[in-house]
Amino acid sequence: MPNDEKVSVDPLASERWRSIRRLTDRESAFAPEWFQPGPANFEFLQKAKVLVIGAGGLGCELLKDLAMSGFRLIDVIDMDTIDLSNLNRQFLFREADVGKSKAEVAAAFVNRRVQGCKVTPHNCRIEDKSPDFYRQFFMVICGLDSIPARRWINAMLCSLVDETADGQPDMSTIVPMIDGGTEGFKGSARVIYPKMSACVDCTIDLYPPQVNFPLCTIAHTPRLPEHCIEYIKVVVWPEEKPFDGADLDADDPTHVDWVLQRAEQRANQYNIRGVDRRLTLGVLKRIIPAVATTNAVIAASCALEALKLATNISKPLDNYLNFTQVQGAYTCVVSLERDKNCFTCSGGHVPIEIHPTATFESLVTRVTEKFHLKNPTLETALRKLYCISLLFPQLEEESHRNLHLSIKDVLHDGDEVLLSDVALPRAITLRIRFND
Repeated sequence: MPNDEKVSVDPLASERWRSIRRLTDRESAFAPEWFQPGPANFEFLQKAKVLVIGAGGLGCELLKDLAMSGFRLIDVIDMDTIDLSNLNRQFLFREADVGKSKAEVAAAFVNRRVQGCKVTPHNCRIEDKSPDFYRQFFMVICGLDSIPARRWINAMLCSLVDETADGQPDMSTIVPMIDGGTEGFKGSARVIYPKMSACVDCTIDLYPPQVNFPLCTIAHTPRLPEHCIEYIKVVVWPEEKPFDGADLDADDPTHVDWVLQRAEQRANQYNIRGVDRRLTLGVLKRIIPAVATTNAVIAASCALEALKLATNISKPLDNYLNFTQVQGAYTCVVSLERDKNCFTCSGGHVPIEIHPTATFESLVTRVTEKFHLKNPTLETALRKLYCISLLFPQLEEESHRNLHLSIKDVLHDGDEVLLSDVALPRAITLRIRFND
């Protein structure tokens, strides 16, 4: 699509569409045993309603690939607006679109260029939509750069699954999820059947760790200028909700100035030097480079899996594809297994083994890293053990004291601890086990 001119194409007459029809009309060595060739496959492809989450670099590629593969009913959801820096890799946008909704501009572009395709935009957060909204789709395809967003939609799709009388998932309530992700010259694609195959939280360790500082450190014993900036970002901003409760936007100079000013004040309290605007931007943005070719490969892989699920022309991916083009192109497929203790798709307690003489701080740090948390709260049925909040200074004081105590002074062997955090779709129940 080298320019913006409207192209009127009869999809059924094009070679691309004739190839798709041949695939859906013939037997295939790779097709599952229940595959029945015929025009009904092509008709279902056009009627299947799919949702694309994210309209950034990967999302733009996904929308294009899905539309050109034969999908006709596509919804796209994205809360962001177009920035000038997006134009070098998000090819559905132009300079005149800067400041507009990504979802709306991307949808209009595809609708204009692919005849018969209807892309419906949603300019909002995924959390703003109800379960009934997600229940209407045949599948959900993610082109996200956010692990918390992946975890949220993963939990939502798991919650939609009903169980039969014998405790098995009701197949008619399963909405498959295809998850694509890229970082530089590396990427991955995976197919998830909620409550049947490994979900996002079953394999949370696969995702690169977020560049986070331990909250107990930045809240009580900051040592670096980065600690001061991070504290303002994860604690002070959510508590004080400046600018009428707006989300922190690192591209908004007024937001950056607010964080910088507060971080300087905190740094002065602890005699820490080095807080400046450049460092503040670096901590707030944590920019990961995006590569257009990686986006194209992963989006094509996700679109192919969507085509397989909609037509059964071939068996879908089982179930995780890894791709890298750092030194030559390399790809492999791994079959990930469900975690029987997964708190999202299995719903059980998460066992935590720890030495009774270890500090409570080590437990906080461990669960923060294990579950990719931001500002965790730990509590039992009787009291809160750890909570950092400007609104409740007494709780924060007690939290500070607990950090330096040993586990046996705070908990008993077999105790259950409720762990909650904004990064979690729902609270987790930890079952503490003392080891030798």
